[in-house]
Amino acid sequence: MIDSGNTAWLLTASTLVLLMTLPALGLFYAGLVQAKNILSVLAQCFSVACVASLLWFLCGYSLAFSGTGPWLGDSAAFGLAHLARGAVHPGLAIPESVYVMFQMTFAVITPALIVGAYVERIRFPAVLLISALWLLIVYVPVVHWVWGGGWLASRGVMDYAGGIVVHVTAGVSAVVIAVMLGARSDFPHGIRPPHAPWMVMVGASLLWVGWFGFNAGSALSSGGDAGMAMLVTHLSAATATLVWMAIEWIKFGKPSLVGAVTGTIAGLATITPASGFVGPAAAVLLGAVAGGVCFVAVLLVKKVMQVDDALDVLGVHGVGGALGTLLLPFLVSLGAGGVPLARSVSAQFVVQATGVVTVALWSAAATFLITKAVALTVGLRVDRDSETQGLDFAAHGETGYHNSR
Repeated sequence: MIDSGNTAWLLTASTLVLLMTLPALGLFYAGLVQAKNILSVLAQCFSVACVASLLWFLCGYSLAFSGTGPWLGDSAAFGLAHLARGAVHPGLAIPESVYVMFQMTFAVITPALIVGAYVERIRFPAVLLISALWLLIVYVPVVHWVWGGGWLASRGVMDYAGGIVVHVTAGVSAVVIAVMLGARSDFPHGIRPPHAPWMVMVGASLLWVGWFGFNAGSALSSGGDAGMAMLVTHLSAATATLVWMAIEWIKFGKPSLVGAVTGTIAGLATITPASGFVGPAAAVLLGAVAGGVCFVAVLLVKKVMQVDDALDVLGVHGVGGALGTLLLPFLVSLGAGGVPLARSVSAQFVVQATGVVTVALWSAAATFLITKAVALTVGLRVDRDSETQGLDFAAHGETGYHNSR
């Protein structure tokens, strides 16, 4: 029997998660680049969403969620040919069509997150090809390992809404692409500040709201688990925002709006794997740690490693997702609202670390091969003139503002 309340919540959550890519992530990233590249970023996010959706329909969903193999699903659901209108997803009182759509929105946003690493210098055909190959070779297998009954699921890994599946895969892959692509021509000293901080804030605000669908929707029901996941998500985001703001205030004398909302995203990424397992006190602690650790990680990537991860995908998403995943076992018993572990804290930490490390290694190796293949076929980087002119006009023949050329 289909539960109408749970179904209504999953329909809403799917809409909220899609909102995270279209328009939230697009606006967040577009505001961070130069004015001459705003449309290119929007086009990349929009197009990646379309490519990922069709691939999910054709084979992604089947390879992620059909079958019982340890490494990959099977072809039973290719093209969703099996999907009857009234089919109920096994074990859940919701239509399978709703479950397919909910998981599709995760498949849409994850490769779109990587866009932040290579903005302002990548060829548009490379964006499309990398995103398509990455979805099938990196994302889909990891989904099966963690959420589809694969080998990490059988070991008992805990990843409620995508700390490993979404944020570790995207963060590690982003830095690999950034290194292989090379830095922007003016990096690091000539990079201009974000052209529209207000747009960054609007995008981050929409991400914050959409994240409730991301985390609370992962309860797959409209009960107490969803309520607690929503509450802890909000508390972590708010805490990380204030911590990041305080660090900037102390270090630079002034708290920036862009810095504050970057802290928000760090708090959201960090609570994601733990959101269904911890209570409010743990969420505040996770947010505080996220604000500090991700701030340092961003500086390390750009200042120490000298990697032009343009919009801090590794430092915010990769480090945040890994941090929340690894700290989770130590925090489930902090205060009220947490869930008991099935094993000891140390044993669960080993499982969590195994998940983070193996997925990070898989993401790095596979992304390297994907990027190398794309470089040898359609090419990776625009020429110097196109980079100077801006990708809005060079790649798309348009400008975001009349005076941006």
